[in-house]
Amino acid sequence: MLGDLIAASHVVTLEQFPDLVAKHAAKVGWLDVKIYLADLQQVILCRLGGQACGSGGETESAPDVVRVEGTLAGRAFQTGGIVAGGTSEAGQWWVPMLDGTERLGVLRATAAPDTEMDAQAAQDLRNLGGLIALMTVSKRGGSDTYARLVRRRRMNVAAEMEWRVMPPRTFATDRVLISAVMEPAYEVSGDVFDYAIAEETVHLALFDAMGHDTAAGLTANLALAASRNHRRQDCGILEIAEAVERALVEQFSSDRFATGILAELDAGTGVLTWTSLGHPPPVIIRNGRTAVTLSCSPAPPMGTDLGVPPTLCRDQLEPGDRLLLYTDGITEARDHRGHEFGLESFTDFLIQHHADGLPVPETLRRLIRRHLAYHHGRLEDDATVLVLEWSGPTPYRPARVEALAGLPEHTTPATALPTPWTTHDTDAP
Repeated sequence: MLGDLIAASHVVTLEQFPDLVAKHAAKVGWLDVKIYLADLQQVILCRLGGQACGSGGETESAPDVVRVEGTLAGRAFQTGGIVAGGTSEAGQWWVPMLDGTERLGVLRATAAPDTEMDAQAAQDLRNLGGLIALMTVSKRGGSDTYARLVRRRRMNVAAEMEWRVMPPRTFATDRVLISAVMEPAYEVSGDVFDYAIAEETVHLALFDAMGHDTAAGLTANLALAASRNHRRQDCGILEIAEAVERALVEQFSSDRFATGILAELDAGTGVLTWTSLGHPPPVIIRNGRTAVTLSCSPAPPMGTDLGVPPTLCRDQLEPGDRLLLYTDGITEARDHRGHEFGLESFTDFLIQHHADGLPVPETLRRLIRRHLAYHHGRLEDDATVLVLEWSGPTPYRPARVEALAGLPEHTTPATALPTPWTTHDTDAP
């Protein structure tokens, strides 16, 4: 069935997916399959082929829309597991849709009366959810229908630029897991995050451009493009910082600038090399309970043309460390009484949810909901967080990666990843 679905998908549009999927799934006993995609802020799940998330005040109460909080569909989305329907929905299942480790939404599938929900049937549903996610990603770049569906309100021009250049919000290997969030989703202007992997090196970048307008978006996009351009020429961190500085000065004549963090992690050794360009320093969550702020003499922001060279610093990560990069919109934003959210509240929240064992993407989703609630839904500055967890010298086992990323259980065969753990203590994580 999956092969037939792939063959039929090459020349269809995203709008044609629901009928195509339902037709092929019915052939193997899965009836009335529906596709639900998460909105940009991951608050609601909107049915592909139904109403748009932002189509009107009655949308959230319509059957085409399901909330993430407090629903069975939302539980499948949050945890990455297949969830059975309620007592009035016998034979119905909610199945997570993931592109790699990026959460797109869920499927709703109803088993035919003679279909037994055994281990093989569950795996078939996981495979179907994964395939539909990949197909959705392959079509969404050229689909305004997708963009309209997952938006709940109008997006400004700067945010339109930012989301187009951003890498997936979650990515994982057996060495590292990376996840990020960014708000206010529809009005973000000057924040961008970036990451890439080349062999054993994990490249990280976070930029925060001055201002809260379209010019801030242009500044951030230029900084990101210059960074990627020189990184892909195998330049080092200091050369990349210099290239971003040069690009911003040439374009804006020192009238626009951006703070930032540029970093590289050696995934084999855990050595973190980084520099700060007028930006808050990274924080490490160690042993799931201690927050350690790293220290490095900051250089001026990029684009200021002050001629002060940045300092390159090195730190050694420990197995299981979580590295936090963030913008000051997280820590310095104030509520209506003038109280800051603060670094301590930020790290305490992450430590608490680390102890709860939630997947990292779900922890960040809840963090940003908490942050928005603290500020009564209105942020005066962009707030971005990027988390990287390092496995240590021994790569994580597949089950550990799945738990961190919120993948459905047992979807990764043990042979699919390198298996150096087989030569180590079997009690290793």
